[in-house]
Amino acid sequence: MSELTELRERAAACTACELHAVGTQTVFGQGSQRAAIVLAGEQPGDNEDVEGEPFVGPAGKLLDRALLRAGVSREDAYVTNVVKHFRFKRQGKRRIHQTPGVEHVRACLPWLQAELDAIEPQLLVTLGATAAKSLLGTSFRLTHHRGELLECSAVPGVPLLATVHPSAVLRAPEDRRDEMLDGLVADLELAGRTAAARK
Repeated sequence: MSELTELRERAAACTACELHAVGTQTVFGQGSQRAAIVLAGEQPGDNEDVEGEPFVGPAGKLLDRALLRAGVSREDAYVTNVVKHFRFKRQGKRRIHQTPGVEHVRACLPWLQAELDAIEPQLLVTLGATAAKSLLGTSFRLTHHRGELLECSAVPGVPLLATVHPSAVLRAPEDRRDEMLDGLVADLELAGRTAAARK
């Protein structure tokens, strides 16, 4: 049994915060243990919670397109989330995303740390402000440091690149969507070049 498989099985029984009783299941990361790049988002969404896999909904499909344009193979990347359960509020039959709290991030960070320790990537890419702040501190501003290679104490010696979450591209006004997608692609191109140079 691989280290990641063992971690996935242990995480499935996690009760470190109340979200384990809210969502359908734990949504652990997915990809190769030899991945050069780890992509970490905020938390699973509705589709991910139902299917039990990260980045399989609309944001995941956009991420796949952006990776393809950037020349980064999804097979060379491990995709995960900082928080492993879906936090939501009900609105009729719909389940509406709610940003996870500090307590949820704190409860889940050991799982992300364990994933990073098992994979030993060349680069960590955080998708969205919540993921970046969970590793770089609450004072971090994505608007000021997006697309920069940063140092992170959670992964010593491994650069961190913070970029937008694909869902932010989907939510953007139509006249800004292409520009935001181009920015995400450019950041992923930098991620690919950086990981390749560090191998």
